[in-house]
Amino acid sequence: MTLILTGSDLEELYEQVPDSQSDDSVLSDFKVITNAPDLIGRGCSHDLSLLPGVQLTFSDYEYAQDLMIKESAHEHPIQIGILLSGFLHCDIHPCLGGKHGYFSGSGISPAYVETYRTGDHITCVNVEFEPEVLESFFLTDCQRDSEPMQQLFQGEDWKVSFYPTVTAKMRSIAQQMWNAPYQGWLRRMYLQAKVFELLVMQLDWIGVGRSRSDQSPKRTTIDRIYHAREIMLLDLENPPSALELAQQVGVSVCTLQRRFQELFGMTVFGYLTDQRMQLAEQLLRQGHCTVAEISAIVGYSNPSFFAAAFKRRFGITPKECLLGKKIVLQ
Repeated sequence: MTLILTGSDLEELYEQVPDSQSDDSVLSDFKVITNAPDLIGRGCSHDLSLLPGVQLTFSDYEYAQDLMIKESAHEHPIQIGILLSGFLHCDIHPCLGGKHGYFSGSGISPAYVETYRTGDHITCVNVEFEPEVLESFFLTDCQRDSEPMQQLFQGEDWKVSFYPTVTAKMRSIAQQMWNAPYQGWLRRMYLQAKVFELLVMQLDWIGVGRSRSDQSPKRTTIDRIYHAREIMLLDLENPPSALELAQQVGVSVCTLQRRFQELFGMTVFGYLTDQRMQLAEQLLRQGHCTVAEISAIVGYSNPSFFAAAFKRRFGITPKECLLGKKIVLQ
C-alpha cells in the first residue's frame, strides 16, 4: 500500500524527529543532522549553511515503503541537484539520476508529486541559492540582463528547470564534497569553493557568458522546446506527432529532436513513452481501473502493446503491478 503525504504532512513527521547537532565545535553553528522518520525509512540528511543564502544538503535515504509526496505550488530558490545513487521520480520532471541532473532557476514551482518505492536508496547532493546571492554578489546589470541569466530570475512567474547531463567531472565534484578531506573551518572553505565550481559548470551549460556566435541554444529556442513538452504532456492519450509538435512551436523537426535530447536526455518519443509508463504505474498501484482502461488512458489502443512496453520499462506486467508485485527493474 502506498503512503500518501502532503508536503506539510512530511514536515510534521520530520519535526517529530530530534535534530542531532555535529560534535565538531567549529561546524556546530552551521551543520544539522536530521534522521529520517521511522514511517518513511532510514537514513539522514546533513544541512550546512555555507554562506548567508547558500544552503548545502547531503541526503542518504532508504525508503521502507512505497511513498507518494504531494507538494503544492511554492516559491523556489536557484537549485542544483546531483544524485550519486538512485533515481528520483517527479511528475513535472524527467526521471532524475544517473546521467540526468537538475538545475533550476528561482521563481514559483508548480505543484508536483514525487514517488518512491520500497527499497529505493537515494544519495543526493543538493545546493540552494537565494536569488539575491547571485544578484548582489556576482552580477552586474549587464550580466543580469543576459538572456540565459534571465531564466534564473523569474520572480512571481513559473521557474525554469534544466536537466544537464551529469559529466564525470560534475559527479567527481559532488563526490569530493561528500567526502571532504578537511575538518573544521578548512572543510567549510573547501565546500564553499566546490559549490561555486559546480554552479559555474551549470551556468556554462545553459549558455551564461557565451557569445551569440556560440552554438548553445538561444532562449527563444529553449522556450519553444519546453512549450513542446507542455503540449505533449497535456494529452498523453493522443499527443501530436513530432512533425505536428514542431510546427506548433515553430521549429524544425530536426531542431525539436536535437534540442529535446539535450534538455531532457531522451528523444521526444522516448520521453512520451516514459511519462506514459510512469502514469500507468501510478494508476495501477491505485487499483481503481482495469489494465485495459489504463492502457487507453495512456494512449495505447492495443492492450498487448501496452503490456509489452510496460514490462520493458518495469520488468513486470501491468496485471502483476495491479496485484501489488514490486517492480524489479528501473
